[in-house]
Amino acid sequence: MSTTAEQLRTPRRTLRPQQNAGTLKGHRQGSVLLPWLRGQAINVTRHAAALRPFARGEFGTDAASPTEGHVKEVNKLITELRANLLQKANKVTEAVQAARGRASTRNLQAVVTYKERAHDLVRSVEQVWDFYFELFGQRQSRFADWLLSCDRIALDCYQVAFMGIATPKSIPAPPPFSYMRTGFSPATFRRGIPLRRLGRNLNPFPLIQLPYHRLVNPWTLGAVLHEVSHNTQNDLGLAEIIPRQIGERLLRAGLPRSVALVWVRWNRETFADLSGLLLGGPAVVASLMDIIGRSPQTVVAYNPRGPHPTPYLRAFISFELLRRMGFPEKAEQARRAWTRCYPNPRRGTIPRAVLDTAEHAIRVVVDTICYRPYETLGNKCLSEVIKFGPKEQLLVEEAARRLAAGNDPGIIPERFLIGASRYAFDGKLARPEAIKENFYRELSRR
Repeated sequence: MSTTAEQLRTPRRTLRPQQNAGTLKGHRQGSVLLPWLRGQAINVTRHAAALRPFARGEFGTDAASPTEGHVKEVNKLITELRANLLQKANKVTEAVQAARGRASTRNLQAVVTYKERAHDLVRSVEQVWDFYFELFGQRQSRFADWLLSCDRIALDCYQVAFMGIATPKSIPAPPPFSYMRTGFSPATFRRGIPLRRLGRNLNPFPLIQLPYHRLVNPWTLGAVLHEVSHNTQNDLGLAEIIPRQIGERLLRAGLPRSVALVWVRWNRETFADLSGLLLGGPAVVASLMDIIGRSPQTVVAYNPRGPHPTPYLRAFISFELLRRMGFPEKAEQARRAWTRCYPNPRRGTIPRAVLDTAEHAIRVVVDTICYRPYETLGNKCLSEVIKFGPKEQLLVEEAARRLAAGNDPGIIPERFLIGASRYAFDGKLARPEAIKENFYRELSRR
């Protein structure tokens, strides 16, 4: 048999994975594998170390900077998340040491598996760290005094609510923290609820999200009072009793169950509108009309799952409270303007039963939220806890004239300055830019 034939019968060698590699020392792939393994441990460990708690004063030390309480709460959350991350990083280091001693496939796969788990957790913790880094970092920008001003308004809202109740409650801390987010509507994230942006971790303090276009026009900042009120509904212990009372009273008033359920679904946004009006006065109604005054198709459209009252009816809720607060003329003027703009709500998709009973339901809902005593308020009504009437409006108007002239508006509460800026804007008491500058100058100096 020829040599060629013998060669053809010789089994060809196949490439097989090396099952039992020895140590890396002297291994022909060691020049690649050794530094790569070393890098896996170092990279994860350094990344975990970089996601450290924020240092005191890292975001400034002036009044606009995050308070020590805010930074402390965030650092507590980061420290808890980071402890788990450091454990995962140690697992990677241990796996690398084992692979360097014996570069078996099993050991190498342990390295990449632990590395993947660690990196997944790194991204999760980094998301939380980056969220607060961005929020706190805004306090070093040219918008710092604007955000500080909103913080002070929010703090004033909390103070009047907790000082007005007739029963002692634990003091919520830290207070709300404001931040700017362009391209979004005003919003709030309440204390103690899981947030997707925080990887479903619990939010440690109330966040008030404000768009740039509101901040640049402070007479539209009734939104701050609305968003803060979402938080006080919870912190005052009204989150469960209010919807229950609305449903029960509407049913007792003879409204269909289907209608009562609609108003129960709307309870949180309705509470925020009404509480915001009690906090800020008539100017808040104008601010609300800025928001909900849209095309007729939008205003009379009904969303069967939406938490907000249909825009058309939402305005009438505030008109009713404005009337009961002692401003019947202002309420009637606002009502006439609204109905002139939207004369026929039946062209929309609001259910007929809701529309037909709206006047009666609105009276019951406003009375339930604002003029009925609650045990959690020390058997006081919300309108007694947060007082606003004609006397307070005179203070707002005097402050508006001072604000427009660039003078010290005096001891007026921070929340009233929103109404003062609105009164000055509507009355053309000064240029819009001057009103804005004087508004933020006054609040940021306090």
